[in-house]
Amino acid sequence: MISVVATKAQSVIADQPPKREFRGVWIASVENIDWPTTSNADTEQQQKQLRYLFDQHQKTGINAVMLQVRPAADALYAKSREPWSKYLTGKQGKAPDPFYDPLEFAINESHQRGMELHAWFNPYRATMDSDFNALSPNHITNTKPEWFFIYGGKKLFNPGIPEVREYIVKVILDVVDNYDVDGIHMDDYFYPYRIAGQTINDQMAFQKYNAGITNIDNWRRNNVNLLIKMLGDSIHQHKPRIKFGMSPLGVWANKKQHKDGSDSYGGNSYFEQYADSRKWVKEGWIDYINPQLYRPLNDNLVAFNKMVDWWSYNTYGKHLYIGQAPYRIIENKLPGFKLPGQLPDQIRYLRKNLRVQGSVFFSSRSLIINPLGFTDSLRNNFYHYKALPPVMLWLDSVAPNPPQQLTSRLEDNATVISWQMPLTANDGELVYGYIVYRFEEEEKIDISDPKYILSIQFNPVTNYKDITVEKGKRYVYVVTAIDKIKNESEGSIPLDVIVL
Repeated sequence: MISVVATKAQSVIADQPPKREFRGVWIASVENIDWPTTSNADTEQQQKQLRYLFDQHQKTGINAVMLQVRPAADALYAKSREPWSKYLTGKQGKAPDPFYDPLEFAINESHQRGMELHAWFNPYRATMDSDFNALSPNHITNTKPEWFFIYGGKKLFNPGIPEVREYIVKVILDVVDNYDVDGIHMDDYFYPYRIAGQTINDQMAFQKYNAGITNIDNWRRNNVNLLIKMLGDSIHQHKPRIKFGMSPLGVWANKKQHKDGSDSYGGNSYFEQYADSRKWVKEGWIDYINPQLYRPLNDNLVAFNKMVDWWSYNTYGKHLYIGQAPYRIIENKLPGFKLPGQLPDQIRYLRKNLRVQGSVFFSSRSLIINPLGFTDSLRNNFYHYKALPPVMLWLDSVAPNPPQQLTSRLEDNATVISWQMPLTANDGELVYGYIVYRFEEEEKIDISDPKYILSIQFNPVTNYKDITVEKGKRYVYVVTAIDKIKNESEGSIPLDVIVL
């Protein structure tokens, strides 16, 4: 681990840290970036690796994981119409041995640690290289070759073909219907990043499916829009409480290209990838936008602070989580990231903007390495106290009822707090988990302050073992209930406990 001596500003816990803040991390499976660390690890090794990552991120204060489950028209989950990913077992189509379901395992492990699990999909990428002979015989590029074009040596779905969009929706609904994920997440790979001298071979599809759109660029943007709307409608129809979010390029469009664009000079999603990400939020097709702002504060081309400001005025009431880049410290390309205060100052900037609800870090490996002590800054300062993900009232605004009849008992020098499930909420939704607060004798009961949170659990277990109590001290416990969207009940009747 790399560490630095904390400055005076970093050594003090941030004033009144938010009780609700999205604190996410991407765990990338493509090319074994984060997990599994190798494609030939056995089941026991894979599970051990993932538990370790989750344990470390829990200690850091992370409360949401974006796990890449479909890197290239393949699957890191069992209930799929696509073959097993080669990044899991070394050969596409080969199941884990001994068999297990990695996504089911990841959901259980993340929820035990009070972290949401968002299933991360790459919608259009079908291969990562040109070794097409290594693909499984039942890979979609072999069964439906007419659905693809080759660009940059890779096969990509043609977004202009209606059957392609329908297929991708079905793939994602397999996860929505069969797994207790908290969210569906997609990143920045839509139409391919441009390569000099190459063209997208979709003229035939344009002629056949243009629906009266005469400009091919507008047609391509419309193709992506159609998929995003279909996904948003379908996901929420199948499971209304699942969040749907997108992580596009940081720049939607530069001001010199579009009158509504940002004061920036960088690659953009609107013109280069035909991804009108601002429209997806404006139309309410998605629940959160997570732009990748991987540049320093006051950068000459794409200034982090300017982009945060621009996005904060273009979220139309949905959630805004900022993609941040601890990997840049390791990458050693942008000098601004060699300043120990760069990423901490970015978080301070975000917290000053009430339209920003949190961060997502790329990627897991970067946080584990702790470059320039940034992970220490999260653990000891910014994320020192636990936080709930921000609530999405447009998905569910009805809070559960509070837990009832708290009791305690002494067990192995620890205090076990138990309670009864609350009465059914007005909307009939079941309790998803509980939050346990603890106050010392002279402290005012205030469940709005995160420093009193002992535990956030995403399961219906009705007890908690407090192993941090001291003999002779008096404590007051309060428990609240949360639902799937993390609406929180009022506090239970406080329970006084004297540790003998």
